[in-house]
Amino acid sequence: MILETFPVGPLQCNCTILADEETREAIVIDPGDEVSRIHRRLTTLGLTLKQILVTHAHIDHIGGAVKLKSLTGAPIFLNEDDLPLLKIMAEQAAWVGVDTPETAPPDEALTDARRVGLHTYPAEVIHTPGHTQGSICLHFAPLKMVLAGDTLFAGSIGRTDLPGGNGEQIIHSIQARLLTLPDETKVIPGHGPATTIGTERRTNPFLK
Repeated sequence: MILETFPVGPLQCNCTILADEETREAIVIDPGDEVSRIHRRLTTLGLTLKQILVTHAHIDHIGGAVKLKSLTGAPIFLNEDDLPLLKIMAEQAAWVGVDTPETAPPDEALTDARRVGLHTYPAEVIHTPGHTQGSICLHFAPLKMVLAGDTLFAGSIGRTDLPGGNGEQIIHSIQARLLTLPDETKVIPGHGPATTIGTERRTNPFLK
């Protein structure tokens, strides 16, 4: 298995490459920016990109998806409840002070319980609205790992003061959908360091 997570863009979104060393097939989660860097890494590793998975439609997570698709031909997956956020991408760019990236409706929908990922490393989509209405997490059960987007962070949770955010909803999503996972499940959040479900259950001040 190849698993690399690195921050991209001015907001330091965690972009993740997951690949099968034998088939050389890969997925990329949240290519928010620095697409040339992401593409260069895929090329260096000799990987064929099969899916571009986006946890939610904030600019720092989806900003490079269309460009990465144009370079690789890989389809973009996004929960359709976040389509309204694509329509205000210019407004989002103004929040960050960057140029408006090209965006497009997803090729496929990340609906709750859908199976995505690679044959050897499948993931189940967990719909976790709250940070945005279309926020999802990706649970790789065989790897004991969840990519949590901006729903859950080490010691914190996603902000809910932007369009589509809902404070009560995100707490419910975390408690009902994420804290039910095994304690040893590794959490790769959308920003910042990795953690585990058990650690967040015990110490996250927002979940007390």
